Amino acid sequence: MIDQRPKDAEAYVDLVEQAIIEVEEFVACLEFDMDEPGEQMRVLDPILFELKKMRAGMTDGSYRFADEDLPFIEVANRMSSQLPFTLLLATINRTHRQGLNIGEEV
Repeated sequence: MIDQRPKDAEAYVDLVEQAIIEVEEFVACLEFDMDEPGEQMRVLDPILFELKKMRAGMTDGSYRFADEDLPFIEVANRMSSQLPFTLLLATINRTHRQGLNIGEEV
């Protein structure tokens, strides 16, 4: 399996930004297409909140990698068949836990 973790901090910030955009776009689609979006909307708000909190921490320098899952990953995994950006969230979580992919290139 190819390690998809970003190689530098800028790429990691870009990954989080991409996730924020994808979640916001998905929320907009649900609001437009569905009378009652249901469970998806209830889980998207906390995911979006945590992603924005991460981005703010990256901006102000308070973000820290940690060997623990991000708060949203359990819900994202449970809803994976309904969320088109689950792999993106998993990559962000793996990077949060393991750090940047700065290993030697072959």
